[in-house]
Amino acid sequence: MAEPLPPTRSRIPGSGLAKGLAVTLRTMTKKTVTAQYPDAQPELPPRSRGVIGLFEENCTVCMLCARECPDWCIYIDSHKETVPPAAPGGRERSRNVLDRFAIDFSLCMYCGICIEVCPFDALFWSPEFEYAETDIHELTHERDKLREWMWTVPAPPALDPGAEEPKELTAARKTADKLAAEAATAAEAAELAAQTAEQAAQPEPPASSTTTTTGTTTDAPTDPTSGTPEPSKPSDPQDGAS
Repeated sequence: MAEPLPPTRSRIPGSGLAKGLAVTLRTMTKKTVTAQYPDAQPELPPRSRGVIGLFEENCTVCMLCARECPDWCIYIDSHKETVPPAAPGGRERSRNVLDRFAIDFSLCMYCGICIEVCPFDALFWSPEFEYAETDIHELTHERDKLREWMWTVPAPPALDPGAEEPKELTAARKTADKLAAEAATAAEAAELAAQTAEQAAQPEPPASSTTTTTGTTTDAPTDPTSGTPEPSKPSDPQDGAS
């Protein structure tokens, strides 16, 4: 047997209309604030999506951003160069050299997928949005233009007090400490070598000479039992008188 439905709450006719009018009346009593753009620049949130900046030094031409772009608005050209071995007897390596990196912002839908998938942090969001053009071809920004947008990228937000140090900063700190230790060791070795050279350059001191006094000496009698000389006896003045 089906359970009976709960009784419905009776509504006063026109209650929804009254609520809507109340919202309208409250809004009408508030003062309207209009931002006088472009005289007054808007306060954009820190993660706003304006334009994309390129940090060319981090780009390895992996083509991941161009492959993942749903609008196919990223154009990348590159060539390979042979790098000589780092040590004698090593093997030559080849690397990709970036020739062109361009983004067509007339096709971009600002999804941010290219920035998220970049494994080497070469693309960044900039809050700048004033780059409208009268010619649609000018909306294709080449790598020089994209590099200029990097100066407008805000600094990353501060980490939480209990957060771990970024791995990039940890690696950089270890490298700096290692270089400082090597420099200190080299300075100590150079100082020790300088001290050794200074000591070697100093002239040797003259040999010590013994001074002898002239005079008459008499052999003192020795003790027959021990072999040591006996002390001399003082002379008697009467002996000289006699």
